[in-house]
Amino acid sequence: MSPLSQAPPSRMNIKDYLERKRGDIDGYLESVVPGADEPPVTLHESMRYSLFAGGKRVRPILMIAAAEAVGDPGSAILPIASSLELIHTYSLIHDDLPAMDNDDFRRGKPTNHKVYGEAMAILAGDALLTMAFELCSRAGSVNASRQVQLIHELALGSGNRGMVGGQVLDIQAENKDIDLATLQSIHKHKTGMLIRAAVRMGAIAAGATPIQLHSLTGYAEDIGLAFQIADDVLNVTGTREELGKNPNTDAQRGKKTYPTFYGVDGARTLAEDCVSRATNRLSTFGPSADPLRELARYISSRKN
Repeated sequence: MSPLSQAPPSRMNIKDYLERKRGDIDGYLESVVPGADEPPVTLHESMRYSLFAGGKRVRPILMIAAAEAVGDPGSAILPIASSLELIHTYSLIHDDLPAMDNDDFRRGKPTNHKVYGEAMAILAGDALLTMAFELCSRAGSVNASRQVQLIHELALGSGNRGMVGGQVLDIQAENKDIDLATLQSIHKHKTGMLIRAAVRMGAIAAGATPIQLHSLTGYAEDIGLAFQIADDVLNVTGTREELGKNPNTDAQRGKKTYPTFYGVDGARTLAEDCVSRATNRLSTFGPSADPLRELARYISSRKN
């Protein structure tokens, strides 16, 4: 058979990869998060209710995939990767509260405060946030110097200059005629910074060179935007069954989104452009970065 007639190499099965890595993350979380029968019982029930509600674990998997693109991270990376899921889950619990987005459903189930009350939901979020830094600081995962860098990245991505700051901007923009630059700033912080932290943390944990870290940071910023655009489109086009929560909530809250500025089709095209840029940034990486390439495509085309 001549080279021209050979079949192209098959792309990896991202669904299998996601399922395997999600199993690793869930297994580790199950081993470290207190059981529902451990005092204070209601707090631990509330934490577990949201943490094990069926999340896709995209952020910790992105961290693992970034580490794999650089080298072999081994199982020691699981505590650090899992810290990202704790941060993400806490943010969802708090975002759903009546003082914030006032949502009744999350992942097809009543939101945490609907089951455990507002006070316990707040405390469950607080506990998950705090536990994230405890996991990230555990001895033995990476050397001490890198561990300090990782804790810094996690704090930067999740705090006032990252996710929390973005949530503030988002609240302040409700029912206002914001411009596109303001929308971009909101989502760069609210969604993008924790995704950026996840990828950078994976690269740092695996000992990335400055050039590799720069490329992976650009990749993360591109897919962070693609992720948010996909969320905005799904909020318009998805069903409650697909989303696990009520659709069209952005419009009901007076929020401008990417479909507001570009239309649904234009927003989808913009997300595809982000994915193309992201994968191009991985041109110097070999097959070890294939999970990152496929994750970029998955993020922009997902249905929930």
